[in-house]
Amino acid sequence: MNLTKNLFATFALFLTCASLAQAHAFLEHADPKVGSSVTASPATVKIWFTMAPVKATSNIRVFDAHGTEVDRQDLTVDPHNDLLLSVTVPKLPPGAYKVSWNAVCIYGHHTSGTYTFSVQPPPP
Repeated sequence: MNLTKNLFATFALFLTCASLAQAHAFLEHADPKVGSSVTASPATVKIWFTMAPVKATSNIRVFDAHGTEVDRQDLTVDPHNDLLLSVTVPKLPPGAYKVSWNAVCIYGHHTSGTYTFSVQPPPP
């Protein structure tokens, strides 16, 4: 009898933890891709999340190799896909860039992270 209760309690705890993990907005994929090297400057940096982030409490920031913020600070939520946040950037010169993001989902759970991409010089 105790074994059955313990198994039931363990299973209930597992389901609770799985539900809480799903209540976070994690980076699903990005454009430019995480760790990628692109041959032309992107016009926007886009991040798709696993859960819809709240625009008012989320952000995407793009920094050059010197730590200077280069994005236009114009975060938008895609009107056709609430999992997609984006920010525009000016024409980026060749170099390394770091994307820093913070996402808060409707349940108030906060996630954050960084990734890099680089812009390569045009071929000769």
